[in-house]
Amino acid sequence: MKKFRKVLDGLTTSSPGGTLGSPSCGSAAGTPTSAPTPKEIDIQETLLSENFQLCKTVRHGFPYQPTALAFDPVQKILAIGSRSGGVRILGRPGVDCYCQHESGAAVLQLQFLINEGALVTACADDTLHLWNLRQRRPAVLHSLKFNRERITFCHLPFQSKWLYVGTERGNTHIVNIESFILSGYVIMWNKAIELSTKTHPGPVVHLSDSPKDEGKLLIGFEGGTIVQWDLRVKKTDFRIYYDEAIHSVSWHHEGKQFMCSHSDGSLTLWNLRNTSKPFQVTFPHGKIQKDGRKESCKPILKVEYKTLRSSEPFVIFSGGLSYDKAGRRPTLTIMHGKAITVLEMDYPIVEFMVLCETPYINEVQEPYAVVVLLEKDLIVVDLTQSNFPVFENPYPMDVHESPVTCTAYFADCPPDIIPILYSIGAKHKKTGYSQKEWPITGGTWTLGSHTYPEIIITGHADGSVKFWDASAITLQMLYKLKTSKVFEKPKPVEGRAAELVEEDPFAVQMVSWCPQSRIFCVVGISSHIILYRFSKNDANTQIVSLEVRLQCEPEDVITPSENENNPCFTEPGSHSPQHHHQYPVSPGSRTPESAKDSVPCLKVRERVVRVPPGYQSDLVIQLLWVDGEPPQQITSLDVNSAYGLLAFGNCNGLAVVDYLQKTLLLCMSTLDLYGATDPYQRLTRSPRRNRQSTSGLTELTDNQQSVDMERSKSPTSVHYPTSLHNDPRVLPEPVASLRASHCSPVFYLLDNVKGPGRKLSLPTDLKTDLDHVNGHCTSPISQSCSAGKPRIPMGPEGPRLSRRGAGRPPFRKAQSAACMEISLPVSHTEVGHASRRAMLQQFHGVTMYSHDEHHTTTSYCWSERESRENSFSRSRSSSVSSIDRDTKEAITTLQFGESYGRKSDVLPTPCLWVGTSLGVVLLIPMSIPTDQEERMEEPVTIGPSGAVQMLKGSVLRFGFMDYMGTVIQSPYEVWRDLNAPEDPDRPRRRKLVNFSPSSSQDACGEGHLAVVCSERQAKVFLMPSQSCLYVHNITESSFVLRADVVSVCNSVCLACFCANGHVMTLSLPSLRPLMDVNYLPLTDMRIARTFCFTNGGQALYLSSPTEIQRITYSQEMCDNLQEMLGELFTPIETPEAQNRGFLKGFFGGNSQTFDREELFGEAAAGKASRSLAQHIPGQAGMEGMKVAASGVVGDLARARIALDERGQRLGELEDRTALMMTSAETFSKHAHELMLKCKDKKWYQF
Repeated sequence: MKKFRKVLDGLTTSSPGGTLGSPSCGSAAGTPTSAPTPKEIDIQETLLSENFQLCKTVRHGFPYQPTALAFDPVQKILAIGSRSGGVRILGRPGVDCYCQHESGAAVLQLQFLINEGALVTACADDTLHLWNLRQRRPAVLHSLKFNRERITFCHLPFQSKWLYVGTERGNTHIVNIESFILSGYVIMWNKAIELSTKTHPGPVVHLSDSPKDEGKLLIGFEGGTIVQWDLRVKKTDFRIYYDEAIHSVSWHHEGKQFMCSHSDGSLTLWNLRNTSKPFQVTFPHGKIQKDGRKESCKPILKVEYKTLRSSEPFVIFSGGLSYDKAGRRPTLTIMHGKAITVLEMDYPIVEFMVLCETPYINEVQEPYAVVVLLEKDLIVVDLTQSNFPVFENPYPMDVHESPVTCTAYFADCPPDIIPILYSIGAKHKKTGYSQKEWPITGGTWTLGSHTYPEIIITGHADGSVKFWDASAITLQMLYKLKTSKVFEKPKPVEGRAAELVEEDPFAVQMVSWCPQSRIFCVVGISSHIILYRFSKNDANTQIVSLEVRLQCEPEDVITPSENENNPCFTEPGSHSPQHHHQYPVSPGSRTPESAKDSVPCLKVRERVVRVPPGYQSDLVIQLLWVDGEPPQQITSLDVNSAYGLLAFGNCNGLAVVDYLQKTLLLCMSTLDLYGATDPYQRLTRSPRRNRQSTSGLTELTDNQQSVDMERSKSPTSVHYPTSLHNDPRVLPEPVASLRASHCSPVFYLLDNVKGPGRKLSLPTDLKTDLDHVNGHCTSPISQSCSAGKPRIPMGPEGPRLSRRGAGRPPFRKAQSAACMEISLPVSHTEVGHASRRAMLQQFHGVTMYSHDEHHTTTSYCWSERESRENSFSRSRSSSVSSIDRDTKEAITTLQFGESYGRKSDVLPTPCLWVGTSLGVVLLIPMSIPTDQEERMEEPVTIGPSGAVQMLKGSVLRFGFMDYMGTVIQSPYEVWRDLNAPEDPDRPRRRKLVNFSPSSSQDACGEGHLAVVCSERQAKVFLMPSQSCLYVHNITESSFVLRADVVSVCNSVCLACFCANGHVMTLSLPSLRPLMDVNYLPLTDMRIARTFCFTNGGQALYLSSPTEIQRITYSQEMCDNLQEMLGELFTPIETPEAQNRGFLKGFFGGNSQTFDREELFGEAAAGKASRSLAQHIPGQAGMEGMKVAASGVVGDLARARIALDERGQRLGELEDRTALMMTSAETFSKHAHELMLKCKDKKWYQF
């Protein structure tokens, strides 16, 4: 059977229009084919492997799943730890650094070495790490792994080199920060409590030294025990036993009182003079009920007790609300005197920290702000104003305000576009923020010399689109566009109709932007496209809507024995309200789901609306329902402002729209695009049942045969229409159960839906581990089959058999906005839908949106063996045969440009390049009127010319080059404001910029090079001869997810990102491998659907649901990265401690100095047990030397500044001394004169 398939594969590759001869897997470079290369094509390739290096540049957004918070009050930098082991360090805007623990263990606690340029992290794997921050990219200097005890709390006193570490067993260990070695001094839990105590006090939850005497250590145990340990005499001063569990402790700055928060929602204030009972017990949110009892409250997780000179102290805590108030949001309570302010938060509070003016704990704290770390946000509250306003956050922490569904990256944009977008977006900014400056101002950052305008566009689940300024590796939001305003609000529905409603009907699936013409297109999850034009003026407009009927027509009856290889042929139709008849079902009418026909998913606003300056909707295109089936998602899009055309496709076919005339030019199935040049051997369709013809049908064929005769033809006998304008292809009644059996660029999830409709949703936080992809080379177009019950929809004609047989589970609507698919094998075990979803959630580690179908569905099976057997892998053969492939073919990529539609063409003409999921490249020439008046009145003619070339795998990207090796950009129209006041002297006319292949190469002959990249292969063709010059097999063990022709180092290359995590670059046009880096050993759906390349050797992807990771594969940018990154550490003199005064120091100060080295050093305490903890040195080799060198440089800088300050002070002292000497001489002179004057006078003469 395998040999027979190989024979068929060979026949397939030798079909008309295909390119023969592909090099074997593993070829080191692009293999030239036998096609003759013109002598004039002699492109000097300048790129070498030395020009490429892959590294991360910067990470934007909010840290995903934060766990810890720390602040350096002197350096004024903030650190945030996360559950995945990441650490984000933030300073002034532009100072943003991301560090990652190699272990990936969650960060439990962070401790800055205040003003020392170092950070201690305690992780969930019971390891302490010391990070050096005196370099632009921090590195670990030391690590200490605890083997027998689990770390629960850490405390590092200010200006101390000894770290206190509390453990789960209740013991307290001491670590030397400089050497990262354990001291022999240990405070055992059984020594800290009384011998008569029969229960274990619990883990250590608090450690702090007394502000009054740093030789006293306060230890808080979870069970309610508090001990003050005298470090000198090694015994307890006092013990406190309380009934409720302790969560946190906070000292008064005088060291005479401290406050505790407890699990019952109470705050206790303890006075050291009497520790037998609390000085005060308060329930801030607990009210006394009618029966006299206090209502139960939630735990107060943390409390901060901060003092001020001019007013009463602040008591700030999180939690403590009563349990009976259901639905209350998380709160932060600020108690200032008798005033209690409750701040409600949008998300649960992870941690908060009060920012104070002084780092010394024994001084008046003077708090000025509170940093609150939420699960999905970071806010800073201004404490200096009575209404406690929030500071405006300068960091891009709201990337995930609505889940990100797609991304686009544009480098080297026109320089005027960023100021324009910013000026318009600034008008819609929120108000009510604090007028003071952002308090986190640490670090230094300067605009690097290697900067250029960059813009990142993110599409979101709520239909919003955000434009971000990404220049100089920063991120700042410029402009926000809400696409949902184009549509009416969906009305809530109940019952079975609710299954047909999307949970995120406006979710953005794809964007297309032309920075030069400022044309912007958005593709939505509800199979809609919105075209926007940019204007600086507001306008009153009525949204123009165009409805397109693009749906596959299936067979009526397929028996179970036939369903393996019976193809599904598409006969798309179009419905334009301007030119076609109105269908009997209107969007507002109520019809059964099975009879729902010619209705768009959303309803466009019909009234005239006032639109503000910015992007204004010009045209809305919607695909229609067909016979109860929702339209398939749009998988490809391209728009060209010079042509005034917009093309899009899905798994049913291709449509071309003239957005200037607001008409539909072309709407036909992929199969019809081939004509007689179909490269595949497809089975003929089975005869149809004779049924009454639908009124209004018009067959677009040259010979007018009967409808039944035409439909029973072989696919290769399909004729092309003589006119492709305004001719509807109306589907005469598709079966409602049809699903897209193949749509290449979309990741589908199999879901066996039994009802007449299906719930459409967008799981925006989908994370799939592609182990099975990397393990056995599953292609993204793989599909799985399992035995399932065919769905029998009930239509007006009664029950009909489903198009899908017993072995074909349906495909749900595309789940992600990046248009990719992956096979998920389906097992034969039927389980409840809830259990299947629970299993998916457990596997993905995320929460998916609900799908409440009340029936049983087939469950997923993740075993590799079954995945190999049940899913089709494209790696089985080099091409696709009719045995393995269903004939359903998706449009995967589109590109407008000047090219040669036929081999005989002499001059380039406007063309549309079409790539399909079967690896076929089609070329469609067009005739477009050049005069502006004619363009608005005369129709555009389009004539498909058949298949051109074939590649392995779905076609992903096109690129065009001239014979000099320069990229040929698509022509565009220079932007003009259509809403601007007209000037009679200067009428507005279209100004087109055309990059014709022959414009700059008259001496080199006519023609150009076309670069085509698919999932497995890359080819370079010579146009117009359509001969293949070079071919390179990119991968056989995986498949390409993203590919693009990009400019790097004043040259061009082909950049590819594979599903197995490899990032590769190939030279152009020879397709010589330049770089192949295993960047991500395991990829996931989020990365796959958001990864995108751009010029300048840069790329980005969504590393988590809340963070954007930018990377570079350019050696030049890697070399300049140090210059572009901000400095975390700046040498600052530590503020001096306040003079406490003689009396205060004599009566209430420290009676003796405390030398920790004398107590904890090896000479006094001895060595700790080697089995207790293991010391792990930091990074060795060159990087470690760089770290040390950077640390030395920092020390030298600090020493230099100290010397300068000392010299300045000495100079000031010298000046003061000279001034005093001058004053003394003057005084001596005057005294001598006075003595001489009074020398001879008697006493009575005075």
